[in-house]
Amino acid sequence: MPRSVLITGAMGRIGLVLTAYLDAVDADAYALRLGDIRDIRDSQARGVSLDVTDLAACRAACVGIDTVVHLAGIPDPDTPFELLLPNNIVGTYHLFRAAADAKVRRVVFASSAQVTEGYPLDVQVRPDMPVRPKNLYGVSKAFGEAAGAYFAYQEGLEVIAVRIGAFQYARDWTWLSARDLSAWVEPNDLCQLLQHCIEADLGEEPFAIAHGISDNRFKRLDLSETRLRFGYAPTADAFSTWNLGLKAQSKSST
Repeated sequence: MPRSVLITGAMGRIGLVLTAYLDAVDADAYALRLGDIRDIRDSQARGVSLDVTDLAACRAACVGIDTVVHLAGIPDPDTPFELLLPNNIVGTYHLFRAAADAKVRRVVFASSAQVTEGYPLDVQVRPDMPVRPKNLYGVSKAFGEAAGAYFAYQEGLEVIAVRIGAFQYARDWTWLSARDLSAWVEPNDLCQLLQHCIEADLGEEPFAIAHGISDNRFKRLDLSETRLRFGYAPTADAFSTWNLGLKAQSKSST
């Protein structure tokens, strides 16, 4: 029997890619419900109108669902708090509340590397390090992680927070900073991780944090625990993709 999966924000960049990925991997393994505030264009009529600021709409979307992949929200780090509050904070609470009440098994929450972006760039962040946002967008995602931990430990809802890095197809990305290279996540790598988060056995711990970046030569986020716990095996490396080899230092250099 296929696993019923609700994808919120299904018409966003990650939502569209994830839907295509899950359909291609095994169309019979997942019964997808695609929720978005925008019109859903799907040949199999799997779309539902979903505004996460509306608790009743979240409750309706969660009925009969096994797993929610919560991608809905504003993804821009420069977004003012007035817009983050209804979409990323209130909307995230609504989704968790509706999922718990509907007896959903698990929520995979799209967090962000921005929750720890306040650490110096030469520090590799581990999942067990305290959050250190550099902007209010990161604060909104830190709220989502905290809310997920509450619902996991207090209300029995399994939650995995995936700290997504710089999500981008190589062909669409021309301006690169050192930080972006270290935090890049190739879309197929991220989709692989999200699928593993849908399927993973969490054991007795109902809450987990996963790091969503590719196998970059220099990594902003440590992948050790994510590889071990979720079987994550990313294949892309930003430094190889953009042919950024490191030159050996000459012995005569000072």
